[in-house]
Amino acid sequence: MPIVYYFLIFIFSLGCGIFVGYLLRKKVSEKAIGSAEEEARRILEDARKDGEAEKKELILNAKEEIQKSKDELELESKDRRREFQSTEKRLISREETLDRKIDNLQKKEDKLNQKIKDIEDKNLRADELVKSQEQKLEEISGLTREEAKNILIADLDHEMTQETAIRIRQMEDKIKDSSDETAREIISSVIQRVASDYVNETTVTVVDLPNDDMKGRIIGREGRNIKVLESLTGVDLIIDDTPEAVVLSSFDPIRREVARLSLTRLIQDGRIQPARIEETVEKAKEDVNKIITEAGNNAVIETGLHGINPELQKYLGRLKYRTSYGQNVLDHSIEVSHLAGMMAEEIGANVRVAKMGGLLHDIGKGIDREFEGTHVELGVNLAKRYKISKEVIHCIEAHHNDVEPQSVEAFLVQAADAISAARPGARRETLESYIKRLEKLEEIANSFDGIEKTYAVQAGREVRILVKPDKVSDDEMTVMAHDIAKRIEEEMQYPGQIKVNVIRESKAIEYAK
Repeated sequence: MPIVYYFLIFIFSLGCGIFVGYLLRKKVSEKAIGSAEEEARRILEDARKDGEAEKKELILNAKEEIQKSKDELELESKDRRREFQSTEKRLISREETLDRKIDNLQKKEDKLNQKIKDIEDKNLRADELVKSQEQKLEEISGLTREEAKNILIADLDHEMTQETAIRIRQMEDKIKDSSDETAREIISSVIQRVASDYVNETTVTVVDLPNDDMKGRIIGREGRNIKVLESLTGVDLIIDDTPEAVVLSSFDPIRREVARLSLTRLIQDGRIQPARIEETVEKAKEDVNKIITEAGNNAVIETGLHGINPELQKYLGRLKYRTSYGQNVLDHSIEVSHLAGMMAEEIGANVRVAKMGGLLHDIGKGIDREFEGTHVELGVNLAKRYKISKEVIHCIEAHHNDVEPQSVEAFLVQAADAISAARPGARRETLESYIKRLEKLEEIANSFDGIEKTYAVQAGREVRILVKPDKVSDDEMTVMAHDIAKRIEEEMQYPGQIKVNVIRESKAIEYAK
């Protein structure tokens, strides 16, 4: 029994402990739950308060941004309204101005029409008056209409000659006063800015030899070496008594240059025989072609005219081996390009067209003589082939007056060409061509009536003409000088300008006895 009793007590105690523990745990749990709910409510309340504050702040910021945008929009709108109003006022003012101008033009037109009508009336009255005077003249003078007409024409011709002479003198004085100083300043300025070195070339080239024994080696056994060299280069080798020198003769400077390079290298190498000659000539031709290409490229770079077709540049480089009256054509073309470009810049013309026209004006001289035509015609065809602009082509075809210059740039290229060629020492003339030019000058002057003597002086840059004072008056002398100068321009080609100096001198001679 006691054991059972104790066991029951234990069971009861255990149950009471469990119940009490349950109650305690429930109370603790309820307390924890209540605390958590309170904390949650507190957090939610804080969050609600923070959200309300942030919401208010956002609303406030939004209102400020809206107000700021509204103010800016209103300011911009005011500015645009002011601008529109200003534009409207200007348009209204212009419209009023145009209306006034139209009214003025209408008035001027009406006045002009009235003047035309008055002139027509005056002409009609003048015709009637002329007819009446002609009838009276025929009655008074006893001359026929044709006779009177001839007399009037003679008088009118004399009067017109005087008026023409006066007008020519006035125009010459006016042109000289207004343009001479400016032209001199421009030309002197551009000439001072251009400096070029010239290479004087002739139809022969001299190659120095280390000794006279080398002549025999150049000739070779039975003349084989010299024959091969001449046939490959197209140049005549002149081996004479000149000590330690061989002369290369050809009208083609490129061929002479190939022959010169080949012979120089053969002399330096010492191996002079047909196979070696052929190899050396081919290498020299390649080198000369490289020199030509480089010369063309350098000319384009120096003038600043980029964009020229490479093939056209090669023709330009060939001018390095061309001369005109002793003046290197490539150097001359570069100089003309600079001169024309600087003059164009001074007067506000197209600088690129002027420079391009100056550089390419003698491009036809770079074409082999196998092609027919003048260097101007060949140059024009070449420029057209490589799509050069019409303005530049016109400069090329007009620089020797083959066609009448129609643009400012064409006149500038023509002037630059004359400046470059006329510079003392720039060119050399043969005695024959020099004498022919002087004779032509005197021939043109002597073809006019009333000429007593004619002298071509100053190396053909001035022609002095003595007229018979009893046959040529002072007025007629002025007209004659103008007509002679015009004839010279039309019939002759020359560098620079030629002064026509007409002199009329009256003398009275008596002897005291």
